[in-house]
Amino acid sequence: MSKRISTIIYTIFACLGTSLFAEEAPSEWGLNMPVGVTEVSKEVYGLHMLIFVICCVIGVVVFGAMIWSIIHHRKSKGAVAAQFHHSTSLEIAWTAIPVLILFFMAYVATGPLITIEDTTDADITIKATGYQWNWGYEYLDEGFSFRSYLDEDSNAARQVGSGIDPRTVENYLLNVDNAMVVPVGKKVQMLLTGADVIHAWWVPELGGKKDAIPGFVNELWFRADEPGVYRGQCAELCGKDHGFMPIVVKAVSDDEYAAWVKQQKESASFEYKDYDMDTLMADGESSYNKVCASCHQMNGAGLPGAFPALLKDSLAVGDVNEHIDVIINGVEGTAMASFASLNDYEIAAIVTYERNAWGNDTGDLVQPADIRDRKAAK
Repeated sequence: MSKRISTIIYTIFACLGTSLFAEEAPSEWGLNMPVGVTEVSKEVYGLHMLIFVICCVIGVVVFGAMIWSIIHHRKSKGAVAAQFHHSTSLEIAWTAIPVLILFFMAYVATGPLITIEDTTDADITIKATGYQWNWGYEYLDEGFSFRSYLDEDSNAARQVGSGIDPRTVENYLLNVDNAMVVPVGKKVQMLLTGADVIHAWWVPELGGKKDAIPGFVNELWFRADEPGVYRGQCAELCGKDHGFMPIVVKAVSDDEYAAWVKQQKESASFEYKDYDMDTLMADGESSYNKVCASCHQMNGAGLPGAFPALLKDSLAVGDVNEHIDVIINGVEGTAMASFASLNDYEIAAIVTYERNAWGNDTGDLVQPADIRDRKAAK
């Protein structure tokens, strides 16, 4: 579909859709998909509205003819059924017309499909990895990465028996602790994969939705035309906490993006030195609650039959090197994924916390250098 046709269709049906449904963002009781803020999302919206109107016209014509026939050719009016078996002209018409409609739909869909798949000439490349149940983002051009978890307010409110009314939590289940940040007007290429099961990265207003499959790398791209905060969710049923791994993308100016990148690089750095127990336990508890508590529970009790307890478990009180290896490499054939994307300090703090919390009291103090040495030994 040429750009001119695409623009005309988008303009007509964006106006029609906006006036009809008056909803441009996902919201409770929203009836239509959002227009979005990217070239792809606008083309998809225009195509969606065009196909929607075509289907409505077909429905009106077909059901209108049926209803008219039922009323005007009913038995009480003395109607007599026609005594012919078929009409060659009619059969040609009801075969040719649907084929022409399908060809037209395929023609207008070709342009958006080609646009969606064109990931060339990207300004920024970000690798997104789906984990159970959070997202990991790696900025390949900048050399830093981070995890994005459900925000603390939503996480607290969703706990059974929390006593917190979810309606009092802003953006309940649609907010994260670390949002993905991109500059406005720059083409962003997303490389998508999964670490454990199939997830799907989906932000409606950016026009992006694609599966993140373990062992495969899928691609999509977007260019946010307007600054703002855009929210989405994992779109595959990926496990018990599937509903708690939202996606938040912030589109900001070039200057704000540069400042954010600098801050990320500084916060990701740490010193290979000896930290005291209080520091590691405090940071370890924070990281554990974000990374591990969804499965092993905040009290370390686990979920019997699904996720093992860490309280007095042989892993948490046994050989410390085995404990470190499980966190770095995961456990094949189980839900325990690799957390090698965490930095050495975060892993050291988590191991220290798990070995000394909830009464485990091993007294083991694991330093970042221990993690570095363990990785090097493999």
